[in-house]
Amino acid sequence: MPEIRQNIATKEWVIIASERSKRPEQFITNSRPVTGDLPALDASCPFCPGNEEGPEFEVLRVPTTGPWQLRVLRNRYPAVGLDGDPQRHFHGVERSINAVGFHEVVVESPLHNTTPALQSDGELAWTLFTLQKRARDIARDSRIEHILVFKNHGPSAGASIAHPHSQIIGLPIVPHNTRNRMEEARRYFDDTGNCVYCHMLAEEIKEGTRVVAENAHHVALVPYAASTPFHVWLMPKRHRHSFLGVPLEEIEALAALLRLIARKLYVGLRDPDYNFMLRSAPMHEPGRDYTHWYISVVPRLSTTAGFELGSGMRINVAVPEESAAFLRGAAV
Repeated sequence: MPEIRQNIATKEWVIIASERSKRPEQFITNSRPVTGDLPALDASCPFCPGNEEGPEFEVLRVPTTGPWQLRVLRNRYPAVGLDGDPQRHFHGVERSINAVGFHEVVVESPLHNTTPALQSDGELAWTLFTLQKRARDIARDSRIEHILVFKNHGPSAGASIAHPHSQIIGLPIVPHNTRNRMEEARRYFDDTGNCVYCHMLAEEIKEGTRVVAENAHHVALVPYAASTPFHVWLMPKRHRHSFLGVPLEEIEALAALLRLIARKLYVGLRDPDYNFMLRSAPMHEPGRDYTHWYISVVPRLSTTAGFELGSGMRINVAVPEESAAFLRGAAV
């Protein structure tokens, strides 16, 4: 029988449509070649070696001399601009703020045909460490209120370039979605004195059926009220409100677990399109006690239709416990 489940951290409701549920292999709908079958170098790709943008776009590279393994670039078509102040404008119903901030691209490898599922733990750790370093640098700008770190993999996830890359956007505001999550976490802390994410993590580890994998520092799980098929959260076992303070040892452990999950999705679901989002506390919010950073990996295996748009709820046709079991058993 279908259920309506609620995520205790976000308070979002989702319909788990068990009577409409599909077998895992029915979610393999990707018609594009898997990433590993692409050429290692694409002459038309702006991120491939030999096609690099000019030095005015480059923020840093690793290593600093010789052939590069990773680059950070200013986005050629940024959503926000570097110059100016975040002045607010009010006139009647019109409210706006100058779109100042940072928009950078992390080119994760010189290889056109790789992805976290095909990289080593060390390569993925370098990507995460670089994302953290740039986020720390951007956070020093007093104009920045919130930093978004994300990755779009595949056309249906919004990636216009196949070459492996992720993005960082520093904003002069805190997005409404983030503000709502903060408020729900604060309410839970006011009521119980505990972090709702720590509570969720402890209960999921004890229950076990939705845990996909874990190591000494992190747990990968399909949330009880997962809003989409094979939606995975990677959560740190240690309470910390911001990714910016994570030590190197834990970043290396995170890279190993993230690669494992990426590999299970790549093999089990034939390299699905997905979004990766790092959820971390805003820069100037008093959320140390009640917020908890984590990574959300969302395969793009379902569509948003009228019900979702009209209700704000999702219908998930993959039962979370079954998704977790499939991923646990996926060969790597």
